[in-house]
Amino acid sequence: MKTLKSLLLVTGSASLLFLGACGGNQASAPANSPVASSPAAQSPTAAKPENKSAGGIVVESGAYHLELMPEKQADATHLDLYVQKGDNHETIPNAKVTAQVQLPDGSQQSVPMSYDADGKHYTAKLPTVAAGEYKVAVQSEIGSEKVNARYTFKQ
Repeated sequence: MKTLKSLLLVTGSASLLFLGACGGNQASAPANSPVASSPAAQSPTAAKPENKSAGGIVVESGAYHLELMPEKQADATHLDLYVQKGDNHETIPNAKVTAQVQLPDGSQQSVPMSYDADGKHYTAKLPTVAAGEYKVAVQSEIGSEKVNARYTFKQ
């Protein structure tokens, strides 16, 4: 009988430890992952502080912080991209940025992104609102450096 109680106590303790480990804070994707995803498009905030995340899909590539914020509109999908460098997330205003987008139907579109000085980010409109999964490869030329990031989002 004593062995049975001990076995139940050990099994119960191990179960609680397992549940505690599974129920803690979980990261959805590592910050240095080459591919980040978001279950749904998130809307941008009115102003983006330079040293904080705006709530989009983040990819860290070397010293660079690239954050994509897709937003579904009535007749298009609006893409905002924050390109920043260093620990203090200094905005990079002079990059050449292009988004290569695979639409839910499998077709590809190349979308150049222009810099919005007021918002301190790059922006583009994708002329579609098709439901499904979008795969985006952002290609950035920052001076002589090439910085790329891959994203996936659904709408």
